[in-house]
Amino acid sequence: MTARLTAEQLNEFARFAEELADLSGQAILPHFRERIAVDNKLGDAGFDPVTEADRAGEHVIRARVKARYPSHGVMGEEHGHELGSSGLTWVVDPIDGTRAFVCGMPQWGTLIALNDGTRPVVGVLDQPYTRERWVAAGGRTRFRDARGRASDLQTRPCVSLKDAVLTTTSPVGYFDEEEQRLFWALSRQAKLTRFGGDCYAYGLLAMGLVDVIVEAALKPWDIQALIPIVEGAGGVVTTWKGAPAYDGGQVVACGDPAVHAAVIDALGAAAR
Repeated sequence: MTARLTAEQLNEFARFAEELADLSGQAILPHFRERIAVDNKLGDAGFDPVTEADRAGEHVIRARVKARYPSHGVMGEEHGHELGSSGLTWVVDPIDGTRAFVCGMPQWGTLIALNDGTRPVVGVLDQPYTRERWVAAGGRTRFRDARGRASDLQTRPCVSLKDAVLTTTSPVGYFDEEEQRLFWALSRQAKLTRFGGDCYAYGLLAMGLVDVIVEAALKPWDIQALIPIVEGAGGVVTTWKGAPAYDGGQVVACGDPAVHAAVIDALGAAAR
């Protein structure tokens, strides 16, 4: 079921998403750069960390959603999917970039999206430590810095891969062997390649500081909040094959539609 939302409702839900970000930040920040226990969700099969900060951040978000909008569903990384009756679902990742978080690095954030039953229509990326926040709704993305200054965002022009700044969270940790081969082939065409951004890189792309993000193995909560943020600033987010990326998987985000087309072509050519 798809919920039809008015502009007034979108603004209301965007304000509520910011309220959720405030609450989650209060729950998460006391744990940052402290010696906290890190559990491994994969056991001997690999390393997928989770901390009390992740659990606490998602808990307060879920509790507030259920108190304010009991008919809404919630999907989160740590506590699963609770179905609602309204067709609206909050999709949340309390700490996107837990590996960075446990290393004391600031390239992490809280992701909060509202999905209308078809696609995410509200997105928030909050970095409570640096006090930066990206908010998208109604086709517009706004950024607020640590001083409280707010501005509308616009991605920058970049029509060619040779002029592009390319980034991914990790060139090895999230790609299989074939995906690594495709990524490195793309990297050789870019002007500059950087690693380690997690969700924070998408905020930089919306600000016009990064041009291309290529990821794999994403979950819905890793990407849904970021899609409205990138699109509201003029960018494009799809799968590697150019399809909608709401479910995650292999994801390409670009600031300029022209370079997005070039990236999709390059990935396809490298795959052949």
